[in-house]
Order: sequence, then structure tokens, then C-alpha cells
Amino acid sequence: MTQRPTPPRPDARVIVVEDEPRMRELLARALTGWGFEVAVARSGEEAMKLTEADPADVAVLDLNLPGMDGLELLRRLRERTPGIQGIVLTGFASMDAAKEAVHLDVVEFLTKPCHLGELEKAIDRALRRLPPTYPQTGAAAPAPGVEGMTLQELERQHILAALERNDGNRTATAVELGISRRTLYYKLEEYQKLGFRVT
Repeated sequence: MTQRPTPPRPDARVIVVEDEPRMRELLARALTGWGFEVAVARSGEEAMKLTEADPADVAVLDLNLPGMDGLELLRRLRERTPGIQGIVLTGFASMDAAKEAVHLDVVEFLTKPCHLGELEKAIDRALRRLPPTYPQTGAAAPAPGVEGMTLQELERQHILAALERNDGNRTATAVELGISRRTLYYKLEEYQKLGFRVT
């Protein structure tokens, strides 16, 4: 009989710092679905302001942010909250960045698009590495139906569900998703090529 994962502690706070709106929303939705309190920021500067009064336990950071990059942000967050754990996401990893991430003792250096299962394991490891003053926790319970999906697959599911909610109205769907009609048309065209039904 397998043991059911323990849900995350209710006060665990994760900040997602990602400048790409769709990716930011997808990460936030997945983490909220796992039971975490989630804050989101578009830049390092915004993340510093958000965590000033309410520090995070774990930071999920895009490496390539406008202005201050993800690793510089992690350094600054640790000056204020030494125990914060960092998970770095990137589409363009360089050897120098990977070495710096190791030097900063990040929990995980994930290449986009990563499987949500990989992110879930990284979050669990991050919580286990928190200083002893924090309560320990077991693995986060996965959100229903998303275990093993990539962020791209979750994005596709999210876009197609929004299209259905809007009865196939692409303009209304683009507005709801906060993306341009051109981007939406491009995405839907790709999904059709993959064999998905687009209303």
C-alpha cells in the first residue's frame, strides 16, 4: 500500500518571478493547485517589493528577467531572508549560469518546458531544505489531471478551455487570456496541426 503524499504546510509561500505572462499564470495555477500561497512578479524589482513585508519560503525564478536576472535576484532575496530556497527555470541555459546556480546552492535548475512533476519534486526538495525554524513537510499533492504534463501541455489545456468558455469567440478568448489575437491564432493553428479539435 503506497503512502499518500502529505499536503504542503498551509503557510508555505512561493513567489513566481517570470516576465512572460502565460508562463507566469501557468506556474501560479499549478502551485495554487498544490495548495501553496502564491505571489507573482514580472521582474526582480517587483519581487523585491512584494517580499519586503511578506517574505517567501521558495522562489521560482526565470533566469533571464528584464533588468536584474534571476540569480542576482536570489542573491538579494537571501540578503533579506537567508533561508529562502531558489528554483531556476530557463529556456537558454549557459554553462556560466549553471555554475553560478550551483554556487548559490539552488534547489534545481530546470530547462523550460519542464514537466510539472519535475517542478513538484523541486518544490518538495526546497521545502525540505528550509531552515529548522520552518516546519518540515512531505510532498505536495499534485493537482488533479496535471501530473506528468509539461507546462506547454498545461498551457494548451488552459487556452482550449478558455476558447470553449467563450463559445469559440477568439477575440473574447484572447482578452480573457491577456494575449494578442495573433498569438492566439498562432497557438490554435499549432494545436490543429497536432490533431486537437479547435472550436
